[in-house]
Amino acid sequence: MEPVPDLTGSLRLLDAFATAEPAACIGPRWWWGGSLDVEGLALGSVQAAATALESLTGSTGRYAVSSELTAASFDSLGHLRISGRKPQGFAPMSGFRPTADGWIRLHANYPHHAARLMETLRISTPDGLDRVLLSMNALEAEEAIIAGRGVAAAVRSREEWTATPMHTAASTGPWIGFTSPAAPGESPRSSSWVPSTDPFRPLAGLRVLDLTRVIAGPTATRLLGALGADVLRIDPPGLPELTDAFVDSGFDKRSAEADLNNAEALDVVHRLLSAADVAVTGYRHGGLDRFGVNPDGMLAARPDLVVVTLSAWGDSGPWNGRRGFDSLVQAACGIAERYGNVDDGWTPGALPVQALDHATGYGVAAAALALLSERLHTGRGGSAHVSLVRTAEVLFRLSVPGPASGVGGMPIPDFRLVDSPYGPLRFVGPPLTVDGVPLQYRKAPVKYGTSALAWQ
Repeated sequence: MEPVPDLTGSLRLLDAFATAEPAACIGPRWWWGGSLDVEGLALGSVQAAATALESLTGSTGRYAVSSELTAASFDSLGHLRISGRKPQGFAPMSGFRPTADGWIRLHANYPHHAARLMETLRISTPDGLDRVLLSMNALEAEEAIIAGRGVAAAVRSREEWTATPMHTAASTGPWIGFTSPAAPGESPRSSSWVPSTDPFRPLAGLRVLDLTRVIAGPTATRLLGALGADVLRIDPPGLPELTDAFVDSGFDKRSAEADLNNAEALDVVHRLLSAADVAVTGYRHGGLDRFGVNPDGMLAARPDLVVVTLSAWGDSGPWNGRRGFDSLVQAACGIAERYGNVDDGWTPGALPVQALDHATGYGVAAAALALLSERLHTGRGGSAHVSLVRTAEVLFRLSVPGPASGVGGMPIPDFRLVDSPYGPLRFVGPPLTVDGVPLQYRKAPVKYGTSALAWQ
């Protein structure tokens, strides 16, 4: 295989990885094609997780990245079939829309976001959307929708994006931002968890509290669950997850609901945190602060906890509190322009898969595994942050493949079948191999919100 971009550099910020060798990658190097090295981002992000896993388990050469499995897993929702049907794509009001001076990308898949969009633009039916947007400039429409707590991003050229203060914040620092743990002596060891000797379930007994939604965070915790962790995902009851996205990322985890605005429910969540090993949050920066569910608060209560947060726009810069999704980051940072279509007039485009989501998810998994490895040696926890926008900047910095790169299609994935509460599922597995054997999901998704708010 041609060289894979080394995204494990962030891990070397931790002592345990000062001399770590990246895990092996096997299979073709190029398959999607395009003007950006999306394959390199995919392989490099999974490699970071595999490298952290090898450090945690003390193994070398056991865990490897399969390009065929990686290509399939980065399009897991596209390959999923639920009782024979394809998952629902973007909602009618989502996607690219023309404005008076350009284009804007909308995200209205969630009913509450669609309602805010219609209220902000003062339309009573989706039919009036194009008419209103064509009377506004792209930046004007973006600001109005954001002010109305909707979700949108103007389509910017790369040059326009790099001239913004947000780009400065997004392009600064490592891909995974680790926060230094407390000094020795301030964080007494309280966790007794150690990796299992079962190479397919090295995380058996590890407790992971999953406060994430959509794709990136659930992708991370899906991998941790496949490796044996007890993953408990918690969602707010008033904002249910989209069913197809939940099923796609729901393997090897349980699902519960808890209204953090309810004092009793919040107390239960904090008790779960007090007995957890890892907490992963995936809301906009600062969105959970008022509940004490942030790195500082969680680590103050539990100094040996491993906390990984992710967001769309990062934890610094003028957009750090905005809601966002993979598609909107692509629009804002210049990817939509780079992948634009010229047939019948120019229109914005997108990456072949939602690579920012998936790569960020594997970055989250890598961060959690790396911090666990560090905890084994020090007894102390720590935190890390990963964002979709920082992942986009990593992608732009990768070398662009040349015309002689040998780009070719991947073979049909090795589909798996399982019964579930949602009907028979056809799905693809994780992107890792264990001693040459593909890692597999063990349990089908449970029914949304039906699990107990308790550890097993």
